[in-house]
Amino acid sequence: MGYIPTPSDALEILKKYNKEPFHIEHGETVGKVMGSIAKSADHENMDFWHSVGILHDIDFELYPQQHCEKAKEILTEMDFDDAFIHAVVCHGYGQCCDTQPELYMEKVLFATDELTGLIGAAALMRPTGLGDMEVKSVSKKFKDKKFAAGCSREVISQGAQMLGIELAELFEMTLNAMKED
Repeated sequence: MGYIPTPSDALEILKKYNKEPFHIEHGETVGKVMGSIAKSADHENMDFWHSVGILHDIDFELYPQQHCEKAKEILTEMDFDDAFIHAVVCHGYGQCCDTQPELYMEKVLFATDELTGLIGAAALMRPTGLGDMEVKSVSKKFKDKKFAAGCSREVISQGAQMLGIELAELFEMTLNAMKED
């Protein structure tokens, strides 16, 4: 069994490879969402989920054209656990790698990664931010292809399908996790 960092260690590792505040905040947000969902889905592995979420884009700032490929190299060199590496790499399935999400946790990461960006962008447009945002607001922004155009609706939809849930349920699960303190 290889190295599995705590969430605080994962954040420090992320900061070694990412300097842009946006990339660090994105890692923190996805980590928070993953940790929150793990509370009910896989409580004993909550820190694992959280750390995977934080480090899922470890390579993106330095190697955007080799995303997920370089993550595997970086994490392997640091003697990370194989399951951790697989979870990080498979979030890019169909976009930049052929490694499929297999476990529930991996599917949650695949589904929520792009969605956190869309929800975050919607929050920036609101005077109250995430505070009183509802699922119907997320759905409305999701349908507007010009809004947060960089957030792939196809990936979000595919993620919901992988999880066997409706988009509204994915929106609610992710939104609630983002609102947690």
